[in-house]
Amino acid sequence: MNIKTPLSLLRTGALAGMMLIGLLFGRSALAVPPEAKYVGEKACVNCHQVENKHFGHTTHAKVFRQNPKNDTEKQVCEACHGPGSLHVPEKDNKNRDYLIGFTKEWGTPIEAQNGQCLNCHNGGQRLHWPGSTHDSNKIACSDCHNPMARFSASGLLKKPSITETCQTCHQQQRAEFQKRSHMPVPEGKMTCEDCHNPHGSVTRPLLKADSVNEVCYACHAEKRGPLLWEHAPVRENCVNCHHPHGSNHDKLLQAARPHLCQQCHSPSVGHPGTFYNASGTAAAALVGGTAGQRVIGRSCQNCHSQIHGSNHPAGARFQR
Repeated sequence: MNIKTPLSLLRTGALAGMMLIGLLFGRSALAVPPEAKYVGEKACVNCHQVENKHFGHTTHAKVFRQNPKNDTEKQVCEACHGPGSLHVPEKDNKNRDYLIGFTKEWGTPIEAQNGQCLNCHNGGQRLHWPGSTHDSNKIACSDCHNPMARFSASGLLKKPSITETCQTCHQQQRAEFQKRSHMPVPEGKMTCEDCHNPHGSVTRPLLKADSVNEVCYACHAEKRGPLLWEHAPVRENCVNCHHPHGSNHDKLLQAARPHLCQQCHSPSVGHPGTFYNASGTAAAALVGGTAGQRVIGRSCQNCHSQIHGSNHPAGARFQR
């Protein structure tokens, strides 16, 4: 019995991966038969000339064609799509059931698509991809990336920038960035990836650190401490008081001051003894009300200026 051919085929990572995927996900279309062979890039280009024109400008094309690091990468098109001998026109059926497609219409399972990408792009930033929010929600690599064309300056993204790519799905965050006070993402001074790792993280919101505060401290180092007098909600979580993306209140605040402070500080305990509400706003003054200086000014922070914490010996009330 001749067993050389099947063993030689299994030496290629792409084909071995496709056969394993077929066993795991029960899809016969992915169980590549032994007769499937690599036909070479020229056979693909004979029909897919438009795709080849766009693909030639990408990093993948340059690496696969000029400096492949293994036998799989030498196959160029088939390095990702699998052996194409059962698909070429000479077979007269153009059967694509044994190829891996990277579109929703093709029907290849998401796990199979991502498995092909992770054959090369594993570890590093993708260390926590398995089980991450994007992985659990069946997000394919091709939902954010387009390795067949160069639409972005880096990363082979489907949109010109990281932010536009993320906002394709995250519409709520897109709206928040348009609010009066927002992170400088629309201005291009930062991107979503400055705070999040879209390929996986130890946190559910895919933060690039272990907590929200650690992410914020990367830029706002003066808030890190250690501080002699600490403000409990500040130490617990920055989003207790701030929206992380955008707000219609000053400084990304969850609510306007003094109303934000009054969510924790009851007027019946300590100072001040007046509960401020909408009757003291500038708008109320236009219709006969009395404007409150602590409502229309900086409010509690007129006196408690070091609200994030203080190192002054007399800063117990965050006044110094």
